Amino acid sequence: MKKTLLITGATRGIGRGLADAAVRAGHTVLGCGRDGQRIEELERQHGAPHHFNVVDVTDDAAVGAWSKGLIARGLVPDLIFNNAALINERVPLWEVPAAEFDTLIDVNVKGVAAIVRHFAPAMIERGSGVFVNLSSGWGRSTSPNVAPYCASKFAIEGLSSALADELPAGLASIALSPGVVHTEMLQVAFGKQEAATAVDPAAWGEAALPYLLGLGPKENGQSLTFAR
Repeated sequence: MKKTLLITGATRGIGRGLADAAVRAGHTVLGCGRDGQRIEELERQHGAPHHFNVVDVTDDAAVGAWSKGLIARGLVPDLIFNNAALINERVPLWEVPAAEFDTLIDVNVKGVAAIVRHFAPAMIERGSGVFVNLSSGWGRSTSPNVAPYCASKFAIEGLSSALADELPAGLASIALSPGVVHTEMLQVAFGKQEAATAVDPAAWGEAALPYLLGLGPKENGQSLTFAR
């Protein structure tokens, strides 16, 4: 059965890998990102019935307008993959500039809330849908010099669990750690050489797609890990 997937942060890394895999499998992808050039590339590569738009998830009004446009076309997601995120430069917390901390929290936490705020009502009205909110091993444990990122992912764990308590029957909210994937963020976290040994995002997307599409109400409230 073909599904409609909404993916934030679809222009690179895990989001791009999943978007490409979903299109190849015949599903409809609704993707967003902040990089206009990369969004244009996705539009050229995939085209209709897929929709890729420049949307900053920290802009609640922009997320609202995006949701209204998609829902008006009958495009209510079956699966929302809240992937858009930032990581801080690796320094002790007291050395992280306030603006960098604020931006990270805005994207990693408030961006997820904005997506839920504007898409959940249509999914609730339909009576089905799954929110997969990207967590991390650093949402369940800590390391030095990534305190802002840890804080954001611990928040995602709590947000996902609380949302699970609030959703009606037929829907689900799940926190998912994707395992170790070779992304630009992983390069910041571990350095380019070590990051290069991790799973390629395209391979991750191909392997993760059937797993993600298999998630449903029975997993509501769970904190899961998918490691290819």
